[in-house]
Amino acid sequence: MSIVAEEIQNYAEKYTSSETEVLERLREKTFDERADKSMLSGFYQGRLLAMFSKMIQPRRILEIGTYTGYSALCLAEGLSDDGKIITLDVQPETNAVAKEFWAQSESGGKIESHLADALKVIPTLDDIFDLVFIDADKPNYANYYDLIFPKLRIGGIVIADNVLWSGQVLDIQINDDESTIALHNFNEKIRADERVSNILFAVRDGLMIIRKERE
Repeated sequence: MSIVAEEIQNYAEKYTSSETEVLERLREKTFDERADKSMLSGFYQGRLLAMFSKMIQPRRILEIGTYTGYSALCLAEGLSDDGKIITLDVQPETNAVAKEFWAQSESGGKIESHLADALKVIPTLDDIFDLVFIDADKPNYANYYDLIFPKLRIGGIVIADNVLWSGQVLDIQINDDESTIALHNFNEKIRADERVSNILFAVRDGLMIIRKERE
């Protein structure tokens, strides 16, 4: 399902600020070499993540799901001078690609990578986060949310990717696979959470933008 007509999307991208040369090369390498390239945030969403980060100017970012490191570099663009992004993943092959390109970026030194199960790592983190990006295994979205919420400051932002799941969440009676059901239930969970305000942003595959209002 395409949310926006191709010609409108192309026009929007034409009038969007450019990505860095490192990001462009990383994006092209991912698209050229990886069968799972749809997992990449891509140019337009990457610029949106960078803009959110620049608006917030976070000191601490947590990313759950690193892939080839593109989104981490985008998010790192808005970090404060003493800022850091902690990114979690379990795939050594894509993590190696990420580290290769982070090393070529001015922001690379602000990225701390953990190659381990996020469900086990998150409880060990002592940081209080300003921004969290969730883009990992869909059945665990609700679990990740519950784990990070106490570590998110009041006013902090959570961004969860793929919450429209190519439109499959529109009919969970037909699309009753584990990931679709999990994402629909996650969307319901956020809507019912009185501690937050949120907007489901209909861009690319859907971004749930969540602001923590109270504990």
